[in-house]
Amino acid sequence: MSSLGAVSTAVGDLAALAREYGALRRGAVVFDRSDRSRGQFAGEKARETLTGLVTNDVLSLAPGSGQYAAALTPKGKITADVRIFAHADDLFVDVPPRAAQGWWAMVRKYVNPRVTRYSDVSASFGTLGVYGVRARELTAAVSAGGRDASSLAALDMYAHAPLGPNAADGFVARVPELGLEGYDLLLPKDAMPAWLERLRSLGAVLGSVATWTIARIEAGRPEWGVDMDDSTLAQEANLEALNAISFTKGCYTGQETVARVHFRGHVNRCLRGLGFDVDTLPPSGARLIDANGKDVGDVRSAARSPRLGGVALGMVRHEAEIGASLTATWNAGSIPVVVHELPFPL
Repeated sequence: MSSLGAVSTAVGDLAALAREYGALRRGAVVFDRSDRSRGQFAGEKARETLTGLVTNDVLSLAPGSGQYAAALTPKGKITADVRIFAHADDLFVDVPPRAAQGWWAMVRKYVNPRVTRYSDVSASFGTLGVYGVRARELTAAVSAGGRDASSLAALDMYAHAPLGPNAADGFVARVPELGLEGYDLLLPKDAMPAWLERLRSLGAVLGSVATWTIARIEAGRPEWGVDMDDSTLAQEANLEALNAISFTKGCYTGQETVARVHFRGHVNRCLRGLGFDVDTLPPSGARLIDANGKDVGDVRSAARSPRLGGVALGMVRHEAEIGASLTATWNAGSIPVVVHELPFPL
């Protein structure tokens, strides 16, 4: 699965999209998230090495815990957003598909493989994401031995548990990506078809890119390469609000910029929600113009929600306050939009 910016849906697909979207709130949807890049980092210095690369405190992680973080350029711009899962003997890290090249380039530049062993396991591991009101129930039912759903409910975000007696069996992690109950199963790829079939036999609906995009926009979750990239500061993408930044840990690449923004001021723009009532989707890059004709930002992702109508993420200057009416304009047209706080009402 790959995430896109503006998502248009053919008439013939509307019924399927409505069924998938409805299942998030009445049942569960399973998404194949195997397009993410996955790696393992091992050795006595692995935690120390990674904590010097990312915005969160890797040294604080106990086995079975995890966190969201970002890898930055020296100027504090986002090279990648990462999820880190701590095991007893290694750290499992995954990143969005568009950020993979930059992430691995950073690893090769700064990580000494003689001190911290690392390997790209994207070809051998995949990810199935189970989201929705029945996600916990279904995930527990398919786990080895019928895991108790209460044990999944007890997991903190990004905490995880093994799916079998061996590390090679994979693990299940509780994750917040869609603002709904959600669990990612990180599995050997050759085991994925059987897991997917079991989930579907219990009633999980197979989800599409379009449904994922709608749900993540509603949840206010930026996608690297669409809503943020290496020209975006961490706080512009709301990564501080998404608990991706520690202000008590040691030094890391880009820390000076992040700390200056946090302690001395604020960024001039940040990711906001945009709502609209028309069927036309503004394309990525459409300019946002206020009532005085001033350019106050641009559209990043956009989709049509079966529940909320038109929804989008935009990079918006602070002078355009929540509730402000703007015009999204591009070469082929324009539409009125209203600035929303994130996440959208869930």
